[in-house]
Amino acid sequence: MKVTKLVSTCDIKDCPTLYATDRDTLWVQGKTPTDHGLQVPAHENLVEIPMDLVRRAIREQLI
Repeated sequence: MKVTKLVSTCDIKDCPTLYATDRDTLWVQGKTPTDHGLQVPAHENLVEIPMDLVRRAIREQLI
């Protein structure tokens, strides 16, 4: 699988980042929230990213 970095909030590897795959999907890197009170299936995860990251990806026509 090919994964391409689209946009990030910084240049180091541990910041919120949006990736595209060659399977026509997106991957999101961000913080894992723990105080949400939601029931999330064991095979899924929640990830928190800044809205500015999504806005930038749309503004730059990356998604």
